[in-house]
Amino acid sequence: MAPPTKSGPRFDSFIQVPKVRVIDDEGENLGVMFTKEATEQANEKGLNLVEVSPNADPPVCKFLDVGKYRFEAQKKANLARKSQKTQDIKEVKMRPNIDTHDYDVKMRNVTKFIGNGDKVKVTLRFRGREMAHQHLGMDLLKRVQDDAAEIAKVEAFPRLEGRQMLMVLSPK
Repeated sequence: MAPPTKSGPRFDSFIQVPKVRVIDDEGENLGVMFTKEATEQANEKGLNLVEVSPNADPPVCKFLDVGKYRFEAQKKANLARKSQKTQDIKEVKMRPNIDTHDYDVKMRNVTKFIGNGDKVKVTLRFRGREMAHQHLGMDLLKRVQDDAAEIAKVEAFPRLEGRQMLMVLSPK
């Protein structure tokens, strides 16, 4: 009967193959041995026989403390996960008749967000009779696109959705 499968590397009696290549706790290659014999040697030293490379022929096993080995592997995985950068979508809202200073402040925010590696969704909101002057909104979004051309590329070109016009910029 096969032992229950556990996560992590196989060790001691869970190693099924008859022969394995053995590396001791100092990193010395002891050569190919019978699995039972290698397990006994590891236990004499107070360690486990841990399968580190199961796909090799024969599989490579080391004399290790299995708990410590799992802990180190978990720590390495957590560090890799922590160093990943997720890309957020930041939103900058404008109106079609925005003043120059307000526009500059919004563009400074766009530049900062793109510099941090985030995508930026530029939303242009129309109210009341402004809907009759959609060309002003399109001109404004074209201006945003031109001002951010050096640091960002347009991922989603300007489009009208109901009473607002949307455009998405992403870092180059």
